[in-house]
Amino acid sequence: MSEGEQKLVDTSGDYRYAVKNGQPVADADWRSCRIVLTSERLVLATSGGKQAIPHARIMLPDDADDAVPEGVSRGAATPLEIGDNVILVDAQAVDDFESEYCRAALHDEVILVKHPAVVGGVIQDEATWSKCQFRLDDDTVTVGLPGGDSVRFDIENVGTIETDDQQVMGDQRTVVKVEHTDEDDRSVETHFSGMAWHSRALESLLRTVIDERQDDYELSEMESQVLMALYSGVSPFEISDFVGIDVERVEEIYQKLLDVGAVDKVRERTEVTLNAQGRNMASEAMSEE
Repeated sequence: MSEGEQKLVDTSGDYRYAVKNGQPVADADWRSCRIVLTSERLVLATSGGKQAIPHARIMLPDDADDAVPEGVSRGAATPLEIGDNVILVDAQAVDDFESEYCRAALHDEVILVKHPAVVGGVIQDEATWSKCQFRLDDDTVTVGLPGGDSVRFDIENVGTIETDDQQVMGDQRTVVKVEHTDEDDRSVETHFSGMAWHSRALESLLRTVIDERQDDYELSEMESQVLMALYSGVSPFEISDFVGIDVERVEEIYQKLLDVGAVDKVRERTEVTLNAQGRNMASEAMSEE
């Protein structure tokens, strides 16, 4: 390994080509290998040699199923695009190899950040783009800013993720907009960008966290109204008058929202606060209006 390179995952598994030189490979054999993820590369080592592929050459596909040609079974393997090739990597001992790959690809990477880009729904015109060092240790995102300052937030506190193509420091780039709460418990957005593979890895990693929180619960119309009101900043004590229902009905809805994990209890009665799951559910409800 090069100086400063860190080994993050070392496990056994299998890999095979699904696409090679732009052509589907329907009959390729799986090859047993040692899978090593470092902060700089993916290494696939077999008895016959090894491939060491820098993260900058690897792209997560937009749609994993579309990346695998018809007739090629990928099972639980993770597809990785490398130029005109698609390799399927199956690390059986790793619960979520795609997320582990994203963590490794972003580990201590210098990317671009704008923080806070939005505070309480208000765009911060004075916010500018700057370089930062990104790290995700366990469940905490740490963004090292110029001058020694840093921003930290719990990955479980991420409410919504959006992407957009914008001009960033003179180049057209994909921007990943991450809504979370800050140390003052305000809803803020931190915007990230960088090379295409940075944005793809960050979006995949954080969307996985959000998707894992989802369940099949469908909000009623009134529950949606309450969530959207809370999301818009209406006090929990004013929800009854705001949506036009009595206090007892509001408390029933709060209890249901507690049960599905959309709010956290602040006091024994009538006061709750939206958490990341609730902000995501409210955002989805508002987009359907």
